[in-house]
Amino acid sequence: MRVVLDACVLYPTVLREVLLGCAAEGLFEPLWSARLLEEWARAAARLGPEGEAVARGEIAALRAAFPGAELRVPEGAERGLWLPDPDDVHVLAAAVAGRADAILTWNAADFPRGVLAEEGLVRLDPDRFLVSLWERAPEAVVRVAAAAAERATRLSGEAWDPPRLLRKARLPVLARRLSG
Repeated sequence: MRVVLDACVLYPTVLREVLLGCAAEGLFEPLWSARLLEEWARAAARLGPEGEAVARGEIAALRAAFPGAELRVPEGAERGLWLPDPDDVHVLAAAVAGRADAILTWNAADFPRGVLAEEGLVRLDPDRFLVSLWERAPEAVVRVAAAAAERATRLSGEAWDPPRLLRKARLPVLARRLSG
């Protein structure tokens, strides 16, 4: 499955790490555009210059880890496309240009299922999407969640277990599945 990752799932860190860990396990193919990566960097800049610098370093690492993921969106690709928020049309254009199967976003209101279906796309909710990956490959998702919790513990100095970290990352259903 080819999935365009909206900027709101690339930033924050924990969700991005879990998603890309699952992609590295071969559970789906992540896609993004340069503009989506720039939106992530600008969002991180709200934390100050250091936040933007960290984001740009993470973006460079992401590009190296997934060299085929960045879509080239032809000029004018947005013409003829519509979404309730004109600022999100570039995401739809990237998905269409990249022949994606889905757009992964928290932003349900601005990506109506009917509009996406006209372009052969579906909108995926991050928590439900990760649960579907867990149902297909539970061991892989457990490994990815454990690695994210280990990294959070190492960086914060606070002990994090996977379910608690996933709940904090707004992934309550996946957290419950990993708890039980």
